This record gives sequence, structure tokens and C-alpha cells, in this order.
Amino acid sequence: MTRPGPDTLIETRWEGRFITVKQQGSWEYVSRSRGIHAAVILAIDDAEDGRHVILVEQYRVPLKVQCLELPAGLVGDETAGEASEIAAERELEEETGYRAAHWRTVGEFYSSPGMVSESFTLLVATGLTKVSDGGGVGGEDIIVHRAPLDGIEDFIAAKRAEGCGIDVRVAMLLAGGLLGE
Repeated sequence: MTRPGPDTLIETRWEGRFITVKQQGSWEYVSRSRGIHAAVILAIDDAEDGRHVILVEQYRVPLKVQCLELPAGLVGDETAGEASEIAAERELEEETGYRAAHWRTVGEFYSSPGMVSESFTLLVATGLTKVSDGGGVGGEDIIVHRAPLDGIEDFIAAKRAEGCGIDVRVAMLLAGGLLGE
């Protein structure tokens, strides 16, 4: 495909509540509606029984399978201008039942930039306290996993063997880097 020039008209082909299908020249892509983006949380639990990461598992309609993921949620889907940090705090508690005493914003990332313009802000949460069961809201049916970092490769391989889809952001647990702080 030929890259469209910066002045090439962007046409909206379809728009729903959460996504918009666009075309610029011959390039087709999807973006979030209304300027929504996502907050993704790398939640590390340093406890007496060792270091753990909090992961979530939920059914994903596009994949037709359960998917292992980092906790995440939309920023600004209900409150325009919402800060990523506020959304991350809310989503961590709703999805996992944990609150974090310490937050560090790593930066903005793009999950599939050849097809989707959506970005997400990655935040690291530490100093975790369990305050509820989690599980999400509105029928999300989220399964919360507190997985040991020592042996995380085996945990992920076991979930894959069960037929669970693995979100690409989980791969950072295999490479490390963000886990040191």
C-alpha cells in the first residue's frame, strides 16, 4: 500500500460507541471513538510469600477464547478528559480487587500500529492491598490470577496449553526490565 500524504482526506467509514473505521487513501484502520485510549497496569505484589504479578483472564469476543492479560481499561469512556492515572486506579480495583500505594507511569505505547491507532498508557502499580474479590463490572466475569514472577514462564505456558489467548503485553513479563523497580 502507498503511504497517504499528510493532507490526504480521512474518511469515516463507520463509527460505533467505542470504535471508528477510517480510510485515508488506500489505507484502512480502526481508531477509538471520542478520543478514548486505554490504561494498562503492571501490578506487582511484593509480599512475604514472594514477588507476584496480578493478571486477569477474560473471554474476548474477537478471539472466541479466554485471554490472559494485564489489567486494563478505557480512559475517558464515561468521563471526558479523565486522567490515565485515575482510570488505572479504578480499573485495577474493579478488575482485580487490589489498590496500589505507589504508581509509576512508564509511557504511551501502541499495540498494533499498522491497523489500529489506539494507544495505551502503561503504569506500574506497587504496594498492593487486596480490598475485594475484583472480577470486573457488568458481567465481565474476570478471573484474577496472582502469579509468581519466579516461574512466570511456566504459568504463561500452562495457560497457553489450556487454550487461553495471551495478550502481547504479557510478553514483557518474559523479558523483564520493568520488574526491577
